[in-house]
Amino acid sequence: MLVLGGSVLLTLLAGWLADLLLRRTDARHPDTPLWGLLRRCRIPLQAVLLTAVLRGTYRETRWPLVEEHEAGIGQSLSLVLIGSSAWLVTRIAAAVVESSFARYASISRDPARVRRVRTQVTLIMRIVTAVVAVVAVAAMLLTFPALRTIGTSMLASAGIIGIVAGIAAQSTLGNLFAGFQIAFGDMVRIGDTVVVDGEWGVVEEVTLTFLAVRTWDERRITMPVSYFTSKPFENWSRGGAQMTGTVFFHLNHSAPVAEMRDKLKEILADCPSWDGRDWSLAVTDTTPSTIQVRAVVTAKDADDVWTVRCTVREQIIAWLAEEHPHALPRIAVSDAVPPPRAAGRRPDTPPPLPSEIHSNNADAYRKDVGDEPPRTGRG
Repeated sequence: MLVLGGSVLLTLLAGWLADLLLRRTDARHPDTPLWGLLRRCRIPLQAVLLTAVLRGTYRETRWPLVEEHEAGIGQSLSLVLIGSSAWLVTRIAAAVVESSFARYASISRDPARVRRVRTQVTLIMRIVTAVVAVVAVAAMLLTFPALRTIGTSMLASAGIIGIVAGIAAQSTLGNLFAGFQIAFGDMVRIGDTVVVDGEWGVVEEVTLTFLAVRTWDERRITMPVSYFTSKPFENWSRGGAQMTGTVFFHLNHSAPVAEMRDKLKEILADCPSWDGRDWSLAVTDTTPSTIQVRAVVTAKDADDVWTVRCTVREQIIAWLAEEHPHALPRIAVSDAVPPPRAAGRRPDTPPPLPSEIHSNNADAYRKDVGDEPPRTGRG
């Protein structure tokens, strides 16, 4: 009871002292979030301390049950110690990474750089977690004497196994290296607005193997990261989030373009999503029945430019329908009129011969219909 009770009390006391020290340090340095984040390591720290103390003192209990299963208990405590140590290392690494990102985000004025660092930090944390987990599992396996011999024999064929595994997992390894390329090549970042396969959305998550895009209708598109390194895609946040949008109108030829230009200026002045950088309205194309009018607007990001485009389209159409209904496109429908009969031709006059149409020999043309002039085939 002294061994068990003392181990528990020592663990609780050490955890309380560590938490008290971190709390006071955090109060002295409020601009550094590291100390507050490290307080989340209290439980894994206590698990490591308790397991370590029990691993070194469990033989002193002198209990018959402990003496009978001494090897098994020692093995179990070693496994728990390795696992809790890996847990503690992961929590400490996460606290350091999150603290570094928080400090950078607080002093940086460029949202694009913040998104880039956030993507890199996320992938770095995943890599650290994976490495710690692999090392912990390997350390657990090495605690078994039988596995040491097996491991020695396996090392001799590690080269062949690595080649076979590389060929079998070629796509997985390709996605893995593509994840590194995306993280440190600044191709796409968390929070970027992208268009992939005709779908518009925002990058929500980036891992070493896949990338999740949240569409405007709250759907999630999960794509392998190798897609973004092998195929073209649109990144609307690249080089700045500000965007230019267009609105097209198909109107009647009598549409008041000058008044539409004034109305567009009035609509943009009352639209909070317009950033005030630029705007224009011009006739860009004509057809036999309509004209094409294009309005150009700007906004600070993709969401605002969508709002501005919808606002302009809705209010311009409503204004035209109310003030200038004649400017809206119409389809003219009338009864068919038969073609007029040729002047001076009798109904029983035979059609012209092919030679009369395609020949330039005017002297040989037929002149059997009154004073009708010869047909030259050119008019």
